[in-house]
Amino acid sequence: MNSMDKTRKFLIAIGLPEGDAYDLPDSNKRFVDGGQYRFEVPGIQGPKVMKALLEAMDSHGLYLHRVTQTKGIMQLTDVEIYSMVELASIWGTDLILAIGPRATTDTSASVHTEEGIRMGYRLRGQEQIVRAVEDVKRADRLGCRGFLVYDEGLLWLLNEMRKAGEISSDCRFKISAHMGHGNPCSARLLELIGADSINPIRDIQLQMLSAMRKAVDCPLDVHTENPKSTGGFIRHYEVPEMIRVAAPIYLKTGGSVAATHSWESTEDDARKRAKQCSLVKRMIDEYYPEAVWSPKGSLL
Repeated sequence: MNSMDKTRKFLIAIGLPEGDAYDLPDSNKRFVDGGQYRFEVPGIQGPKVMKALLEAMDSHGLYLHRVTQTKGIMQLTDVEIYSMVELASIWGTDLILAIGPRATTDTSASVHTEEGIRMGYRLRGQEQIVRAVEDVKRADRLGCRGFLVYDEGLLWLLNEMRKAGEISSDCRFKISAHMGHGNPCSARLLELIGADSINPIRDIQLQMLSAMRKAVDCPLDVHTENPKSTGGFIRHYEVPEMIRVAAPIYLKTGGSVAATHSWESTEDDARKRAKQCSLVKRMIDEYYPEAVWSPKGSLL
């Protein structure tokens, strides 16, 4: 047995895949309601656009399980947050709000350099950690329970606060693709320190996604398409296989409508995002009709 074989044997011994899953096995894991997939639409920055999105989904005969805001809680007023929480309740969807302080809005220039982009949106200094916690506590008070997290240390801290009752026990933490994780070991670590769903790197391939699914039980949030700033690719034809090998999975759809991650979507953009969801649903119905869509109103 050579050294690489020994490494693979050890990975298996600790419950991890020995490599990428080129055989693309079926995932037998499911959401608690028995579903294999749910729809998520990102980049919805305020209540007017959120309402337009939800109405447009209705017009296509579709429904959402998740609406994600990406600009940051600190850029929303209390009224806006409350309105978005109320819309989520009326339409029976989860609301995910992005935690505000992040590298791109810090006073450091590093993140804006060619080398600095490798730091993702991670936080610099303990004061930024404290401020990020304040963002979460504020939204928690206003009724939001879903949060988009950009920093592993912050995730660990928020999980400890959740366990200690410092924030609501039903808060849920979604890992951003801006953390840059794309392997089963990283996914296992994130789940261990509190991740409730994980968004891997946007261009993750099916065999890599399948291996990641073997490592964790929490949902994986996978981009079916991307803004121009992060590749601009559209993977609709791959969606049936994504569902089959990676369930339970959130299909993160509509990103190609935007130019950048924190694009200020208009109401018309929201309607275009809903159309993208309808196109993805057509692919599922055509090529994997037996796939189970989580029922409307199934949350968290």
